[in-house]
Amino acid sequence: MGFLTPSPQPVPPAEFVRLPLRDRIRILSSHWVEDGFGTPRVLHLVYVLKMLGLYFAVGLAITSWTTDYVHLTDPASWFDNVVVYQKLAVWLMLLEVIGLGGAFGPLCGHFTPMLGNIRYWLRPGTIRMAPWGRHVPGTGGDERTVLDVVLYVAVLASLVYPLLTPAEPVRFLPEGTSPQELVPPEAFVPILVVMPLMGLRDKVVFLAARSEQYLPIMLMSATLGALVMAEDAGSAAFVNLVVVFKIIICVVWIGAGVSKLGEHFINVVPPMISNSPGQPSLLKRLHYRNAPTDLRPSRLAWFMAHVGGTTVEILIPLVLLVTTNDTVALLGAVAMLVFHIFITSTFPLAVPLEWNVYFGYIALVLWGGLGGGFDASVYNIWNFSEPLLLIPIFAVLCLGPVLGNLRPDLVSFLPSMRQYAGNWACTVWTMRPGVEERLNELPLVENQLDQLQRMKPTPYEPDDAEMTMQKVLAWRSMHSQGRGLFSVLYEHLDDLEERTLREGEFLCNAILGWNFGDGHLHDERLIAAVQKRLNLDPGDLVVAYCESQATPWTNPPQAYRVIDAALGVVETGTWDVRDCVAEQPWLPNGPVPLRVTWAAPGFRRRRTLTAGSSSDTELTA
Repeated sequence: MGFLTPSPQPVPPAEFVRLPLRDRIRILSSHWVEDGFGTPRVLHLVYVLKMLGLYFAVGLAITSWTTDYVHLTDPASWFDNVVVYQKLAVWLMLLEVIGLGGAFGPLCGHFTPMLGNIRYWLRPGTIRMAPWGRHVPGTGGDERTVLDVVLYVAVLASLVYPLLTPAEPVRFLPEGTSPQELVPPEAFVPILVVMPLMGLRDKVVFLAARSEQYLPIMLMSATLGALVMAEDAGSAAFVNLVVVFKIIICVVWIGAGVSKLGEHFINVVPPMISNSPGQPSLLKRLHYRNAPTDLRPSRLAWFMAHVGGTTVEILIPLVLLVTTNDTVALLGAVAMLVFHIFITSTFPLAVPLEWNVYFGYIALVLWGGLGGGFDASVYNIWNFSEPLLLIPIFAVLCLGPVLGNLRPDLVSFLPSMRQYAGNWACTVWTMRPGVEERLNELPLVENQLDQLQRMKPTPYEPDDAEMTMQKVLAWRSMHSQGRGLFSVLYEHLDDLEERTLREGEFLCNAILGWNFGDGHLHDERLIAAVQKRLNLDPGDLVVAYCESQATPWTNPPQAYRVIDAALGVVETGTWDVRDCVAEQPWLPNGPVPLRVTWAAPGFRRRRTLTAGSSSDTELTA
């Protein structure tokens, strides 16, 4: 790939677009092995500058301006003040909700302009997604109103408030702890009130802010922080607060590690490594059994997934949670820093780079013991002065991961801690000719094919733009659920070759302004909102959707459903994940077996189900 230009396509785009779908997926998934998404190097530089400059440098500058003990020119002070943990969390939440965090840029489907979020959420009339609109009074509907815009502005203001509020010194500290400050506890109250209200009106804003990561920090800063700053507080109150901060980050790590158990995660590592601009081609190929003919994960990929990934993310945080040894704590913190640096270097789609920098950096702050910091011999769970209080704290922090693994249909993959797990709810949208162009009729929406054709400094030709969008489909096919979704489409649509196919996550970014891998944002509720505005005919827009697999380590069937924009959900069923991971991305042996569990009355398939399926009815709209 060039510095200003994307890498050359593996075949001429004009020839590519005329090939059958299986050949297109085979070509692009094989090309992904060494080339990834093929974005110009300059975009990686933009992401790095944004991560290190806008987030880290500006965040530390704001922290130094609003504190007495953190100094921008004194790096040692960056690591021994817990107020940095608070300030950078607020700053990152603000960047995320504006759209300058993980959902920024081409690796999230924002080609031009590269910013979504705030452009959509400051404009009445755009689509919003209420989580419980039928059940919570005053939250129904799918159109953004002036009230929603006011709430969004209130979210921004309530984050600016604690960010710019001067920190206050902590009076009672354990002996040997360097002078400490905290953001005044009351400064977090506005965001703790406004963000849930915003979430009831539009869950997209709530999730975009990464509330599952940062609201617990703010909740504990407001509650336990108030105890620290009380007139009669003792040093134990500050120890309790720091210990809870450690628990929060460990729950995130361990929850994410547990979510990687099962058949899915090993399929995440090879395409993620392939997208890394810093990895040599040989190392990329070694993550596949025999590229380009066999793209199933190799033994190296298994080791990287389940030893370098799952084991590290569960075992080391468990050690950090219970250790009282400063050396062990420092080694564990460094290991987690390396872990996050590695993830950052791969530039995964959705590019949560700032989040990874934050967690790696904060591991050194909380466990590194640098500059007279928070030594494990003092700041450990065994020194928590109110042990019974740990029960509700753990209950609150573990609710999302536990419920999300038991009932993934009820919980977003973000609070479920499935960010990298490969066990994702997702969709593939199929449209008859002309339907994609009609998406531009939606408020503020410009489809990504058009965006690419006016992208500067190198606009794409139409066939080249189409080929680039289909790279995302190839990426999806390299994961377990992609093979299931394509199997559903092959079984359902006799005109699949004539249709426009789009990966749902990227399309969701164009319609809602944000997505970070959460298929719940582009399920039948978003499709109904699109249908309400476009009034499509039956068969114009048909979507294959799959839900995350519950308790994946027990390997139950994974559920899918077929959604027609004009008719709603028309079929539900399941597939065996083991069948998916045993196949190549382009399904050379045909669709994986599907088990139909329900079909809408009067709805019949256009295509005959393949052998191994439970029905041979035909589908007609």
